[in-house]
Amino acid sequence: MSAAAQVRMGRFYTSARRHPWVLGKVADWKIPLGPYTPAQIAVAVGGGFLLVKTISWWSWMGPVPIAAWLLAVWAVRRAKINGRAPMQAALGWVLLGWQPRGGRIGGRAARDRAPRALLGGFTLEEALAPAVAAAPARAPGWPARRTPRRSTAAQRPPARRRPAPAAPAAPVRPVSGVQQLLALAQQGGVR
Repeated sequence: MSAAAQVRMGRFYTSARRHPWVLGKVADWKIPLGPYTPAQIAVAVGGGFLLVKTISWWSWMGPVPIAAWLLAVWAVRRAKINGRAPMQAALGWVLLGWQPRGGRIGGRAARDRAPRALLGGFTLEEALAPAVAAAPARAPGWPARRTPRRSTAAQRPPARRRPAPAAPAAPVRPVSGVQQLLALAQQGGVR
């Protein structure tokens, strides 16, 4: 049996996705020349307000501005901007302009932390003998202790540090069995 024969396919159709959201239709009754989309209502209300407020400017033109207004209301009935209704597209642009530049994390504006100077230093010393057992051993799984944070003035090292005079190296005794065998081999005592 082929892989294509084993694929299950299901389809469903939603009538709400095929019909746009409209205003002015209840059962079989609808507003004259309607129903109207939200974009048509916005153009009708905004254009009507603009025509009433500017009647002194366009009154000499006769019915031409009113016809242009009605034509604009009719023209936006199925207007799409990248596949979206004009009101949804305008809302998308407003929300995009309202977003912070860095985006959001957990609903809050994401911001970079303020820059601060990292101050530190290091000291070069001579290498110690290979078998140094002076450092105390920590239990496995325990993190190293951290010192409490101090102010930046206290963190700055002095301009120049002079190393303390080195004490004469004391002979270090082997600690483990392997180190004891290596020490005997260096002395020529292994038989």
